[in-house]
Amino acid sequence: MRKFLASAKMLAGAALAGALLAGTSAYADQPRPWETSFQAPATDMMRQIEWFGNYTFAFIVVITLLVLVLLAYCILRFRASANPVPSRTSHNTLIEVIWTVGPVVVLLLIAIPSFQLLTAQYTPPEEAKLTVKATGNQWNWDYEYQVDKSFSFNSAILQDGDRAKAGKEDRSLYPRLLAVDNELVVPVNTMTRVLITATDVIHSFAVPSFGIKMDAVPGRTNETWFKADKEGLYYGQCSQLCGKDHAFMPIAVRVVSDAQFKTWLEAAKTDVPAANKALMAEIDGTNKVAAAGN
Repeated sequence: MRKFLASAKMLAGAALAGALLAGTSAYADQPRPWETSFQAPATDMMRQIEWFGNYTFAFIVVITLLVLVLLAYCILRFRASANPVPSRTSHNTLIEVIWTVGPVVVLLLIAIPSFQLLTAQYTPPEEAKLTVKATGNQWNWDYEYQVDKSFSFNSAILQDGDRAKAGKEDRSLYPRLLAVDNELVVPVNTMTRVLITATDVIHSFAVPSFGIKMDAVPGRTNETWFKADKEGLYYGQCSQLCGKDHAFMPIAVRVVSDAQFKTWLEAAKTDVPAANKALMAEIDGTNKVAAAGN
């Protein structure tokens, strides 16, 4: 019993330390095994999408239970042994009105917030302060920052053999098949416009935590936007079948403070890998100091 209590205390202490460390480390989200819900939202738009998902799920649960109850009632009430002489009734006005009006009301209750959400997705609440062009290739992404001195770089899946050189050996933060060599870096609480196109086949730029998904079509430029309100590293993937390496075309977006972004931006104009390493070192140092303070 004493050993059990000691073990419980040790586990509780470890959990508390982990919680404190997690609270001070950079916020991030990514797909997880057996995940059945949305990733944690990092934008107001994704929160609206999450609310709408829960809202429609409530209708699904009620309708499923109702159908189950009706089926059970019919099986028990109108089985041959309990009802040897079946009714010859062919019409029931009340039932026909209910099963016509009921679905119409349900569809209206779903359609109205659905249209509102769709309108919000295509109506940015403010002008974009940063514009990035994302170009899909087989099977990587090119990012072009449209600033006073525009520059671009390629972002491809991080190979396992390159982890040590890139300083990305922590697989909990840089998971296999999702980590990239060069992340898209944006400032927190900043309206960001993303212009999306492709060079070869149709791709799709999708980041679940931001609530964005837009096709990248060759010869056409589509547009989406997001305003991340939490710093951290967020992952997405190409969401359009685009060839044999479709599964190896991740998207990684690093959201940083405004000061960190300005420093990174100036350095990235001349040397993107060096700017990324300096940014990672600064973030890692900040997290260690915050963890020590707790």
